Amino acid sequence: MTISFKISDNTKQEMIKYFRNNKRPKTPAYAVFQADEEDTVVTLYESGKVVFQGVSADIDAAIWKHREKFLNPGIVVEEKNSDNKDKKDKKEIVIDPKIYYASTIGSDEVGTGDYFGPIVVTAAYVNKSDIPFLESLGVKDSKKMTDDKILEVVPKLIQKIAYESIVLSNKEYNQSYSKEINMNKIKAIMHNKVLLKMRDKQKEYDYIVVDQFAKPFVYYHYLKEVPNVCRNITFMTKGEDKCLSVACASLISRYIFVKEFHKIETKLGVKIPKGASTKVDETGVQVVRKYGKDMLTEVAKLNFKNTDKIKERLETL
Repeated sequence: MTISFKISDNTKQEMIKYFRNNKRPKTPAYAVFQADEEDTVVTLYESGKVVFQGVSADIDAAIWKHREKFLNPGIVVEEKNSDNKDKKDKKEIVIDPKIYYASTIGSDEVGTGDYFGPIVVTAAYVNKSDIPFLESLGVKDSKKMTDDKILEVVPKLIQKIAYESIVLSNKEYNQSYSKEINMNKIKAIMHNKVLLKMRDKQKEYDYIVVDQFAKPFVYYHYLKEVPNVCRNITFMTKGEDKCLSVACASLISRYIFVKEFHKIETKLGVKIPKGASTKVDETGVQVVRKYGKDMLTEVAKLNFKNTDKIKERLETL
């Protein structure tokens, strides 16, 4: 994902200060700097144009877009987003029938873009004989399903489809996260665990498919210290559209995530928005005022910029 927009001089100076310790040694032509921010590469050009590229580009772009508007009230920020191109400009999703109609083990995750709520990774096994049943449930179009629809469909799904899931609470995430262990490394370790369990259970499969969140060599690099690694993986972008086991894994992960999210809301007595928007910041302020800042360690991903925004809001109250 690539997102870009122009910022004013005051925001530009804030970005230079914020990223001073994360700059890359080499800078593209006409750029003030290029820096790494978790799973996002940020490039600021002399013209004031800033470009966010990577898995979390939307999260980081939203934060700096909000900052630009805060520092410059009334300004209109015109954003360009690679995911918002006209359909005619988008590449058609090509489904490989050899994989789609095969018996497969697939994995996918949810929760990595949500400040509140856990990370859930699931591996699911689909025998080719299950394909008509899954299509009748609408699994082929899993992206179009609402949370309510997922809560209706997944109980039927898991009666027939074998799966393994791991739920990483935010408390565990905060204990694991460091400069050496970023979000993608955590995801790779979780994917590897569920894939190994499913592979050991289901011997009759043609492919192991992972919804790609990192280049294959990077994925395996994340696992270099892991003693047992699942290999011979087929990595696919938009895997849930091309492989039914990945689609099932996505749905089951989402189902578990929604259930866990509801538990957090019940615990806090607060309605929590998903994602990492300014509404999330407002809810974070409510949580801290009600339970204290230590509660964020239990229910939120502290490395998200939302944490700083929540602190800033509390200081102004």
